[in-house]
Amino acid sequence: MLKIWGRSNSVNVKKVLWCADELGLAYERTDAGLQFGVVNEPWYRKMNPNGLVPTIEDDGLVLWESNAIVRYLAAKYGSGTLWPAGPGARAASDKWMDWTLSTLHGPYRDVFWGMVRTPPEKRNMEQIEASRNKCAELWAMVDAALEGKRFLGGEQLTIGDIPLGCFAYAWYAMPIERPAMKNLDAWYRRLAERPAYRKHVVLPLS
Repeated sequence: MLKIWGRSNSVNVKKVLWCADELGLAYERTDAGLQFGVVNEPWYRKMNPNGLVPTIEDDGLVLWESNAIVRYLAAKYGSGTLWPAGPGARAASDKWMDWTLSTLHGPYRDVFWGMVRTPPEKRNMEQIEASRNKCAELWAMVDAALEGKRFLGGEQLTIGDIPLGCFAYAWYAMPIERPAMKNLDAWYRRLAERPAYRKHVVLPLS
């Protein structure tokens, strides 16, 4: 059985759990990270020298890095669904996974940590507002890319939607100003209709 180590409120663990449930996989999850510890245990560091979550073990393969795990699970268990069959279609979806980390993650992190994990009296509102504006610019790129599409890869959910979809929940849930974006809003509503998304992503922000 697939084994997953990681706390359920980690955005990176959410990606893996959402992916696993979309694929209908049976798995065993063990809390790890922050208050749960585990990640500094020698046996865990042997699996994942970074001491971070998530880590998985599947048929003897140990793997870390959430996007790599999503790609692996989709390739092994979701060919033609989460893992588009053609290389062009797959690349068109896959690029959004890298974009989420390389481009959106920085300003998103500033807003999330500022508004969710920092007490109000200690917030740097100037930095938060600058990052919120940058996030809005970046989400507008996604909005444009979704024109005429149900999902980032086309008509069905694929790997590209998963990391970005996890970030989208916090974007819509945080008490911040958000410009209306027709395509992005509709995409987010479609995600929120999915049972696996509601189960693993739509959780209290913490």
